Amino acid sequence: MSPLQAIGIEVRARDKVLVRDISLDLAPGDFLAVIGPNGAGKSTLLGALAGDRPLTAGEVLLADQPLAHWTKADLAHRRAVLPQNSTVAFDFTGRQIASLGLLAHRNRLSDRQIATLADQALAETEALAFADRPFAVLSGGERQRVQLARVLAQCDADPDRQPFLLLDEPITGLDLAHQHAALASARRRADRGLGVLAVLHDLNMAARYADRVAIIENGRLTALGPTRSTLDPERLSAVFATQIVRLEVAGAIAFLSPG
Repeated sequence: MSPLQAIGIEVRARDKVLVRDISLDLAPGDFLAVIGPNGAGKSTLLGALAGDRPLTAGEVLLADQPLAHWTKADLAHRRAVLPQNSTVAFDFTGRQIASLGLLAHRNRLSDRQIATLADQALAETEALAFADRPFAVLSGGERQRVQLARVLAQCDADPDRQPFLLLDEPITGLDLAHQHAALASARRRADRGLGVLAVLHDLNMAARYADRVAIIENGRLTALGPTRSTLDPERLSAVFATQIVRLEVAGAIAFLSPG
C-alpha cells in the first residue's frame, strides 16, 4: 500500500494560517508521533490528512490519489480517525458507538459479525463492561476507551486491507495503565502493517511507542525523524519553552521537566 502523503499543504481559517507548507508521509507499518506546543497546528494537520479540513494550498495523496478523488465510503475503508473531541448526538450504548466504525462494512458483514468485532475492540480497550451502558453516563476516560474501540474495530473489519489509523490525543483522560494500553494497541497495528499517526503531548509515550516523531511549531514542521534523535533535550527545551532533561536507564529513556 502506498504512503499517506502531505505535499506542501496549507490550511487557513479566515486570515489565519493554521499550518503552512508541511510535507510528510506516513508509510504502512510506521508509527509517527506528532508533538508540539498547544495551538501549533497538530490537530489541523491530522484533520487535513484525514480529509476533514479543506486545504488552501498543496495536496494530500492516499494511494497516489488526491483525497478529493475518494468517496466518503472508500475513505472509511482506508483510514480510521479518532478526533480530539467526539460528539454523540443520540443516546447510543458503548457497543453501538464501537459499531459505528463498521458502517462502511455493513454490506458484507452480518449483524453478528459486527457485534463480534465491536465486542472484541471493546474488550481490547477494557471497555466491554460499558457495552450496554448509555455513552452519556460514562466518564471521560471511559468514553475515550469506547471511541478508541470504534476506530480499532474499523481497522480490524477487513484483514486484507490495512487502513491508516489517525489518532488525535488518544490518551487524553486515561489513567496511566490505559494510556499504555491504548498506545500498545496502536503499536500492534503498526507492527501488523498499518500506518499510525498519533498526536501526543506526553514525550515519554512518544519515546516508548513511536518509530518517528514530527515536531510542529507555529503551523510549521520544524523537525521530522527517528524518535531517539528527534527527541533531543535541547531542541525540546526550546520548543516547549521550559527545561527538559533526558534520563537513560537500562536502554530506556525518560523525559523530565524540572520547571
